[in-house]
Amino acid sequence: MLRRTKILATLGPSSDKPGVLEGLFEAGVDVVRLNFSHGSAEDHIKRANAVRELSHKTKRKVGILADLQGPKIRIERFTDNKVWLEQGQNFALDINFDPLAGDNTQVGISYEPLANEVKPGSRLLLDDGRIVLDVVDVVDMRVNCIVMVGGYLSNNKGINLLGGGLSAAALTDKDKEDIKTVARIDCDYVAISFPRCAEDLHEARRLLEAENCHAGIVAKVERAEAIVDEVLDEIILASDAVMVARGDLGVEIGDARLPAVQKHIIHRARSLDRVAITATQMMESMIDNPIPTRAEVCDVANAVFDGTDAIMLSAETASGNHPVKAVEAMARICIEAEKESSVRVSKHRVESQFKRVDEGIAMAAMYMANHSNIKGIVALTESGSTPLWMSRISSGIPIFAFSSQEKTLGKVTLYRGVFPVHFTHEAQDHVKVNRKIVARLLSRHVAQLGDTIIITKGDLTGMKGGTNALKVVTIGEGLVA
Repeated sequence: MLRRTKILATLGPSSDKPGVLEGLFEAGVDVVRLNFSHGSAEDHIKRANAVRELSHKTKRKVGILADLQGPKIRIERFTDNKVWLEQGQNFALDINFDPLAGDNTQVGISYEPLANEVKPGSRLLLDDGRIVLDVVDVVDMRVNCIVMVGGYLSNNKGINLLGGGLSAAALTDKDKEDIKTVARIDCDYVAISFPRCAEDLHEARRLLEAENCHAGIVAKVERAEAIVDEVLDEIILASDAVMVARGDLGVEIGDARLPAVQKHIIHRARSLDRVAITATQMMESMIDNPIPTRAEVCDVANAVFDGTDAIMLSAETASGNHPVKAVEAMARICIEAEKESSVRVSKHRVESQFKRVDEGIAMAAMYMANHSNIKGIVALTESGSTPLWMSRISSGIPIFAFSSQEKTLGKVTLYRGVFPVHFTHEAQDHVKVNRKIVARLLSRHVAQLGDTIIITKGDLTGMKGGTNALKVVTIGEGLVA
């Protein structure tokens, strides 16, 4: 059984060890993530080159996603690296304080506008919500607080405002410089951290295109203001994919709201024909342990039930002790979850009018496949639009995106249930093309004699948006035009 849900694994020191990247490929990773919050440009280039070399060697296309750091609103440093804060004590955040001299009464901050964006009663969450401060007052750029939840606080930890509202721009000077590295790597996707609105995504696309880079844009939904319905839809439509970034999002909206919001984001992304990624702490115990917790197993399975296209591993594969085992466990859970009948049922766009012929062909192919004895669908595609539309329909039937365009093959690595296949053909003779397609499926052992498949393609080779034909073929029988 082919796994439909895609696995996105973060690269780092653990994956750099000899044999680990090969192990990740063998375990089934579909896309790798380069985390620009850590490492140098040279590190990312080296890892991307290793992925491309291994893709070529194994003849298995693995996509590359660059994740920009975005604005990190942080405290500065402590004299002794960390302090203990008691519940009920006073503690201050001060932009004018020595950035290296923090103690258990005060610490410097790196985000100057903070004093103007909070007021008495505002709740600040530090270190992913482990420390909670309530603002008492603001005096001369000094934010005076009372500790509501105490504990250890160490250098450079992040700050979130409960409910959102901090105005930090999504793209920092560092991000704009990193975009040049992204263009050099020619990544398939670029993730934009903390977008506030659609314009943040449009700006990122303009900057990428100025570097002659046409990577897909992934919007990381992690601000409270980004989940307001009108704003969320605008963000989704401005991007090619959205990531439910549950770390900062959970801190800003509160952990109790997170499950429902996750389901809503995934549903809206699929409804608007965009890709959905679920991320953060999915297998976090596997940083140290060789097997996941039962709660993590359920979390991964529930994301599959929700219809997510991809699920992401972060420190589990970047710095954990069991990177290959983490991918293997995730793959195993996905395959079992995908056996549930509810995962293969869809009412997506049943009552919609289709504006394009290729869109109508994609929907017709999926309707026929889901209601007939079809074993697989082959979409000859230039842009990847046809397999994207197909993948929005829940199904247990594999979709093979046949394309000569490397950028298109890279894009479809994130699409649920879509498998990239490099394919070139010069012949306009439909019989010859069909025979070549069937031969490729047989050679990959994803079809056998007697299977009935659907092939979608256009009359004109190399034309974007030109899909206008649907052909039903039984392997082993004479193929006709």
